[in-house]
Amino acid sequence: MSALEEIIKDPERLFIGESVPAEYLTDSYVADLPSVYGVALPVTHEEVMALVKFANEHDLIILARGAGTGVAGSQVPIHGNELIIDVHLMNKIGELDEETLTLTVEPGVLVGMVHDYVEKKGYFYPPDPASKHSSIGGNVATNAGGLRAVKYGTTRDYVREMTVVLPNGEDMTLGSLNIKSSSGYDLKDLFIGSEGTLGITTQVKLKLLPLPKVSQSILLAFEDVGKATDGALAILASGADPSGVELFEKEALYYAEQHLGYPLKTQVGQAYLLMTLDGNDEKELIARTETVREAAMSDALEIHVLSEDDAVKSWALRDNILIGLMAFTEYEMLDEVVPINKFAELIRYTKELQEKHGLNVINFGHSGDGNVHTVLMKGDLSKEDWLEKRSGLLDDLYQKVSDLGGLPSAEHGIGIVKKKYLERMSADINLDYMRKIKAVFDPDNRLNPGKLF
Repeated sequence: MSALEEIIKDPERLFIGESVPAEYLTDSYVADLPSVYGVALPVTHEEVMALVKFANEHDLIILARGAGTGVAGSQVPIHGNELIIDVHLMNKIGELDEETLTLTVEPGVLVGMVHDYVEKKGYFYPPDPASKHSSIGGNVATNAGGLRAVKYGTTRDYVREMTVVLPNGEDMTLGSLNIKSSSGYDLKDLFIGSEGTLGITTQVKLKLLPLPKVSQSILLAFEDVGKATDGALAILASGADPSGVELFEKEALYYAEQHLGYPLKTQVGQAYLLMTLDGNDEKELIARTETVREAAMSDALEIHVLSEDDAVKSWALRDNILIGLMAFTEYEMLDEVVPINKFAELIRYTKELQEKHGLNVINFGHSGDGNVHTVLMKGDLSKEDWLEKRSGLLDDLYQKVSDLGGLPSAEHGIGIVKKKYLERMSADINLDYMRKIKAVFDPDNRLNPGKLF
């Protein structure tokens, strides 16, 4: 019996060499993945610690993995000597502490499970990435944002405390249940968004809010994306306080309509805003709805205050743009972010790049926080043409993002896919100190090396 089999005694949770399932060696965004040493699926914190110590003893690279929904290559092997520690079976929801308004979860718990669990008990976990089957551990690793970030913030704002296993096998608790702290460096926030390069999360205590009592979705149609962005800025400045403001082009919507089999409530215009207001007072919500109408009236072609059924259908269309697109073509989705007043300028520039590079481009995204999801579509291009045109377009696009004061990733992470663009868009001194921080926690460069920078 090997040392690994002594740590993971269940043979269905351990795969070595050629027995590693293909799902760990394939990725939609990174091609030609190497074989790995093995894959272990722990179910306890202690097993994770033991696996990390085993990897140190045998000079293996360590790669943490959750639900496998990442789109930047953070969770894929690139060296060939990895021990993949897949924590998706660590999926228990623990204590709901109603006095501190915190929920204890393991890293493999899916964000959709958290939403369902807490909302049935009258509470609210605001982070809302479109992928409801992404894991909390992965959300923490990338500081996931989502549809409600404009009002409520990102994952970082809802992690009170987390337990991590360090690259040498030690464990550490970061943060606390205290609401305020001015007690030394904030190591918790350093680990959030580090994409599995500093430690492996094994437990998280999430901050909850009381569940809003009322909500209202509103759909607005515009002549073009510039008008839609003007409308979004006017709404944000109006005091209506939306919890989500999603923008999508008519061309992007087409794929979701084909997939789901029904159209959006309005078909006029070329761009749309879909938003939600929430709160605890019905009269106040009605007043805020009217504020939205007044703020957008000069820019919008149509404004629809949606029924509950129409709201469900409209949000399903928004969430299924990419799923619908899968049936038509290979594509690459980006998650660049710019200051919100530059949102329209960036989207207009993507259309210039479409003509320049001969590559079809569509856009949707979180217009309330400047996060654009630009999608490059392969269509019927050959692999060689696709790679050449894609590379040229990305070089131009990320240069524009940088010129506008933006960043290469808002919520998906850098991984390996956007690594060179982070390096181009970051000051050398910033990258130097990131590497120094990595070296403090991981002097052997054992944990997810080659990602981020």
